[in-house]
Amino acid sequence: MALALGAIGVVFGDIGTSPLYAMREALAHSRADVPAELSVLGVVSLITWALILVVTLKYVALIMRADNKGEGGTLALMALAQRALPVRSGAVLFLGMVGAALFYGDGVITPAISVLGAVEGLRDAPGVSPELGRLVLPIAGVILVTLFLVQSRGTASIARAFGPITAAWFLILGGLGLYHIFDSPDVLRGLLPHYGVIFLLNNGFVGFVILGSVFLAVTGAEALYADMGHFGKSPIQAGWLVLVLPALLLNYLGQGAMVLAHPEMRENPFFGMVPTLVYWPVLLMATAASVIASQAVITGAFSMTQQAVQLGLLPRIDIRRTSETQAGQIYVPQVNTFLMIGVILLLVTFQTSSNLAAAYGIAVTGSMFVDTLLFFVIIRYLWKKPLWLAILAAVGFGALDLVFFSSNLLKLPQGAWLPLVAGGLMVVIMWTWHRGTRILAEKTRQDSVALTELSDMLQARPPHRAPGAAIFLTSDPDVAPVALMHNLKHNKVLHERNIILTVITAQTPRVRDEDRIRIEPFNDDFRKLTVTYGFMESPNIPKALTLCRQQGLKFDIMATSFFLGRRSVVPSASSGMPLWQDKLFIFLMRNAANPTDFFRIPPGRVVEMGAQVTV
Repeated sequence: MALALGAIGVVFGDIGTSPLYAMREALAHSRADVPAELSVLGVVSLITWALILVVTLKYVALIMRADNKGEGGTLALMALAQRALPVRSGAVLFLGMVGAALFYGDGVITPAISVLGAVEGLRDAPGVSPELGRLVLPIAGVILVTLFLVQSRGTASIARAFGPITAAWFLILGGLGLYHIFDSPDVLRGLLPHYGVIFLLNNGFVGFVILGSVFLAVTGAEALYADMGHFGKSPIQAGWLVLVLPALLLNYLGQGAMVLAHPEMRENPFFGMVPTLVYWPVLLMATAASVIASQAVITGAFSMTQQAVQLGLLPRIDIRRTSETQAGQIYVPQVNTFLMIGVILLLVTFQTSSNLAAAYGIAVTGSMFVDTLLFFVIIRYLWKKPLWLAILAAVGFGALDLVFFSSNLLKLPQGAWLPLVAGGLMVVIMWTWHRGTRILAEKTRQDSVALTELSDMLQARPPHRAPGAAIFLTSDPDVAPVALMHNLKHNKVLHERNIILTVITAQTPRVRDEDRIRIEPFNDDFRKLTVTYGFMESPNIPKALTLCRQQGLKFDIMATSFFLGRRSVVPSASSGMPLWQDKLFIFLMRNAANPTDFFRIPPGRVVEMGAQVTV
């Protein structure tokens, strides 16, 4: 129950703020000549079955079964799919990039629309002057900027309150809905699916547009899978089925019943439901729920970045831990700044949650479609199910995703282009980094000396020996590291003990300490040491080296020198990438985090040696 309560606070924050605007936006797009009763029943029906099919059936019942050692999310699903295939697939890798990039686009819009949608309740608050209503935008801006500024302090203490606050919010949603259902009990007919179909047919092409607004009710569904590693499947499933889904259904039914009884309330049905006596407490709870939803997305962006760096999709980036006990508590300054600037620009540009609603949804539908395609690989190759079953699942859910995605595409002129542009830029950056690092590795390998060849040379002409141990970091343990070659060339020395250290990332979230290191004796001069981390872990080389004692390899960190190769890359027209992409790759390399900091190596023990490489 404790885990379920925690999951309610973190996992369901985004979908819990959808009632603030989803019904309003869907009703606003309905054609004027469609009967008011059919509009309400149709929207209620569409939202109900979207929650059942997309969230309950697709994510809660099926996709959550495809966990990667307990972890979820697009990149975890991509890593699981890569492991299931006999050979690594470029298509699966690209899908993972697209899903991760769209998540960043969604991460910019969610805080803006959630907080703005809640604060806009000020305009309808009893006894509030129009002057205070005009302060909605500045108040939302102050709340969001404050939220981003406190990220560096960590959120462990605040997060403890997330569960109870969000659980109380869902009880409020359900209570308000149940109270207003009696305004017009006929709204219960909206639970039947055929009302949604009739409503769409009566609206014609406009009905297709309305689906984009209906989808706002399920934004946040992908968080159920993405945050699975924090709480586990059972608590999330229990939280959804026992509290969240019933509360959401009751609230949407209550909004519908109130609009049936009072058609003038369709302009802002959620806050129209709130009795004057409790208006201010509900407004404060709505604001708190929107802040929690924003926090969940920000934390998700930090975790996504860590995974992308570990999987080689982004350059090394400064990742700071804000808790000594909780591994998931991290802070990424560059991502935090990027999100904050993006959110403020959105507030200034769009100014209302209705305007932002046009931009919201397309990133989520795209991300869900990516999950469906990756899920096909899991069903077919990991679970070994028949091809027809895998195709049936992919076509069924894929068609649903594409309908919603196509509907949201119609909003491109109103702002839906924004998350697509942001996601497209992230895909370009990820693909450039992945492709550039592969080209650089191939180029370096061509220009390098094999370690076996170097050993033969050293036996023929023994160099001067320096006391102590030297560790040479390299991505390819079969060739002599650049730093080692420069040390021999310029300093004319070789240490008594030399370790060729390679850090690799597993296709699993975490690696046990027993499997962390692998020592491979090469000859009297060299040993190969491989350190493995999961894609949810942050490297810590000194800590990993302490595990070597169990295998007979002892280190005194303060008497060991770490040699790192720093490559200066020069663009070339014949690199395999366009010149502009070469320049982008070089820019990313120059702005990557210092490997000394990234690997937690004591700065006083590091020697960096440079080399120029043309790509």
